Amino acid sequence: MTAPATARPRPRAPRTIRSGPGLKGSALGVAAWLAGLLFVLPLLWMALTSFHSEADAATNPPSLTASLTLDSYREFFGLDSGASPWPSLINSTTASVASTALTLLLALPAAYALSIRPVRKWTDVLFFFLSTKMLPAVAGLLPIYLFAKNAGLLDNVWALVVLYTAMNLPIAVWMMQSFLSEVPVAVIEATQIDGARLPTVLGRVVAPIALPGIAATALICFIFSWNELLFARVLTGVVAETAPVFLTTFITSQGLFLAKVCAASLVISLPVLAAGFAAQDKLVQGLSLGAVK
Repeated sequence: MTAPATARPRPRAPRTIRSGPGLKGSALGVAAWLAGLLFVLPLLWMALTSFHSEADAATNPPSLTASLTLDSYREFFGLDSGASPWPSLINSTTASVASTALTLLLALPAAYALSIRPVRKWTDVLFFFLSTKMLPAVAGLLPIYLFAKNAGLLDNVWALVVLYTAMNLPIAVWMMQSFLSEVPVAVIEATQIDGARLPTVLGRVVAPIALPGIAATALICFIFSWNELLFARVLTGVVAETAPVFLTTFITSQGLFLAKVCAASLVISLPVLAAGFAAQDKLVQGLSLGAVK
């Protein structure tokens, strides 16, 4: 009898050793941090300068170890000079929030018609919307001023609401069209079969699904409205003065008060920074919606 052959053991697969991020990944990470620091550094410098006195803020080169004070903020809020910024901040809030809400109310059905229920030559319609943003703002300044003057709307915050709505509506329709195109049509058709009308479809079906895109559009419209200066400078006076216009009053013929301007700029920028920080997750989701199929 022959002895049974012994089974040969199967060779084991070579063990894969996972290494950490390579040199290329580390370099990209460092570059990203440097780019972020480059964008944040002016804001941090402005914040630091706002806590310096005017004499320390005007030194060249500036001093990092100068004593800190709240005098610039006291002057901005009118504790010493008597000029309060609250009316201007309230006007900016009213114009920005009201125009953003009105823009979304008008842009949602328009984007629905161009994405889910597309009309004929809808690409031409989108291009026409976008082409209205190519006109320089100063080119339409005189006609708008004459219209506001003849209509008795000068120094009226609601004139800014209508103007900001018209300025932001094209870009809002363009953005929301790309967001609403990701909404499943089958869900809308099932809702319509159940007897839902268009307002119900928009409010209870389309809006919740496209909420990240709507939030991103609202944030961009709010930022554009809050930062607008040219038309607010020309169309307003004392009653409807906005925060950016109020900021320009710190630059006088006597000189530039650097610490006071930095304090005012930081306070006026806080609503935009707070809105962006609060909606950052929705903003990222909205701007990346549709990027990955």
